[in-house]
Amino acid sequence: MKITTKKLQRSFVIALCLIFSTASLWAAPLELKSPNGELKVNVDLNDKIVYSISYGQDVLLTNCSLQLNLQNESLGENPKLKNKKFSSINETIVPTIPLKNATIENNCNVLLLNFKNDYSVEFRAYDDGVAYRFITRKDGDVEVIDEDFGIEFPSTYLSHLSFTGSFKTSYEHAYSHVKTNEYKADDKMTILPVLLETDKQYKILISEADLSDYPCMFLKSTGNNGMQSAFPKCPLEFGDDGDRSLKLTKLADYIAKTPGTRNFPWRLFVISKEDKQLLENEMVAKLSTPNVLGDVSWIKPGQVSWDWWNAVFSPYGVDFKTGVNTATYKYYVDFASEFGIPYIILDEGWSVSTRDPFHATPDLDLPELIKYANEKNVKLVLWLTWLTVENNFDLFEKYGEWGIAGVKIDFMDRSDQWMVNYYERVAKEAAKYKLFVDFHGSFKPAGLNIAYPNVLSFEGVRGLEQGGGCRPENTIFLPFIRNAVGPMDFTPGAMINMQPFCYNASRPNNASVGTRVNQLSMFVIFESGLQMLADNPTLYYRERECTDFISSVPVTWDETKVLYAKVGEAVVVAKRKGDEWFVGGMTNDKGRTIDVSFDFLPDGKEFTLTSFEDGINADRQGLDYKKKTISVNNQTKLSITMARNGGWAGSLK
Repeated sequence: MKITTKKLQRSFVIALCLIFSTASLWAAPLELKSPNGELKVNVDLNDKIVYSISYGQDVLLTNCSLQLNLQNESLGENPKLKNKKFSSINETIVPTIPLKNATIENNCNVLLLNFKNDYSVEFRAYDDGVAYRFITRKDGDVEVIDEDFGIEFPSTYLSHLSFTGSFKTSYEHAYSHVKTNEYKADDKMTILPVLLETDKQYKILISEADLSDYPCMFLKSTGNNGMQSAFPKCPLEFGDDGDRSLKLTKLADYIAKTPGTRNFPWRLFVISKEDKQLLENEMVAKLSTPNVLGDVSWIKPGQVSWDWWNAVFSPYGVDFKTGVNTATYKYYVDFASEFGIPYIILDEGWSVSTRDPFHATPDLDLPELIKYANEKNVKLVLWLTWLTVENNFDLFEKYGEWGIAGVKIDFMDRSDQWMVNYYERVAKEAAKYKLFVDFHGSFKPAGLNIAYPNVLSFEGVRGLEQGGGCRPENTIFLPFIRNAVGPMDFTPGAMINMQPFCYNASRPNNASVGTRVNQLSMFVIFESGLQMLADNPTLYYRERECTDFISSVPVTWDETKVLYAKVGEAVVVAKRKGDEWFVGGMTNDKGRTIDVSFDFLPDGKEFTLTSFEDGINADRQGLDYKKKTISVNNQTKLSITMARNGGWAGSLK
């Protein structure tokens, strides 16, 4: 065939156009904005995928990198972009367990980058944050050797970190407050979530969502004013290590072996211009797989009377010998029934052995207790070690037959791929027999409770069980960090309350650091689908007006309004259930007065506000409080005074 000069010229021009269009596809920075236009992600594709995040004209994170290293290739290294797609999501989510609001508006803009070698990276920009994830379309299974999550700070930030010396951790360490330029490469790594205070008014909360078949992410310092990811290796072989743990005797050289066609976990940044946005955020719920269980009408969130913190033998003024026996637990049932508490928990010691989940200790007639509790409209929750559950997976079926409502599973203390999968196997098996789960000794929530709403709570927090090691100056950070990503089993409710200078307590007369009202406020502020009352029923009877308030506080909500929020200092939150509102406030180790408006109340309606306030001597005597009743409406403005380590709590009906 004869080729003319004109045809050659046309072919050359087409080739040049293809070259330049491809170069343009590669070289041009890509920009994704939030719906309101304030948050912006810029993505550059050169020898790797790099992005930055800005709020208005302020650059918050810069030169951030992402890469997924598989056994034979690195996704994100020398990326070859095939095409890009911009879209948006505008939907209303109705959460199965509404810990903040009965509906969640899920509005964001999306940038999907499709690359050669069968993978994509998806970015989402919300008005209050940014997230990204890898998506792969590989045949068979793949081995993920490592994942690169790297961020750099354009200036020195203040980071709030929870350090751990190893991947074996219960996520219960107190927060450390470290300038990012002083966080060294050889310092300990931190668990998620991490909170950053920028040099302006912005805060950045870092965590993950839709975690499944993959290890939890940790962060460590780059040594150069930045942070990078760290992941536990996948365990292959185990050895004996007592009744509640296993030794990891052999680790893989990969962090995950997983199907090659899948969505990987979201890496998320909640970005706030006002501190209250951290508490209001619903990022994990918006990014995670929704309910996979179908009908969940049998799941009943609620409060539970807990026996461990106060010691099951702590009741007094009774006519029976207290201990792990039928009479004592009937006393707990009677208490729960009288105050409308739907559950009691039987913690460690209820069974003949921690390795035996089927036989109660001789003094406890479990069938009789179940029958008695049912007659009182109370259900039982049984404590177990994770290892006992793993060795007796048929217990869920048996407990379902017995009429047990749920299980509290403890001491996982790991977050590698095997253990993450364990959580999901437990949630799925428990749901088959209509049992709920409370994970103690656990990592933080990262979406499992969204997909499996029978998972009502996670510990993974420095909570009240730490006794004198649980202090309000640390606890005040929890609404902004740990509880901001999901339910938190803090176990509040102490009726003996001491200021730190005189703290001296242990079971059976355990106490909290801080004031009585500080404890009451936690039932309003803290989010958990299973909210424990940690103290002795005898004390709750004695302190009836406090118990009446505590037991009236719901665990699910229709609406949440943050009235005041200052990270590390104080918070005041109002929450609505039906026509009733509850307000809770807490402070750190400094007393303060906060002016709040009740303009969230409906027009033209008067409410009776019953409030609990720190007493005039609460700064020295933590037990001191006063109860007030006044009439309020949406024109009311009130000064809330809280003592050091104190609080404020009230109901509006």
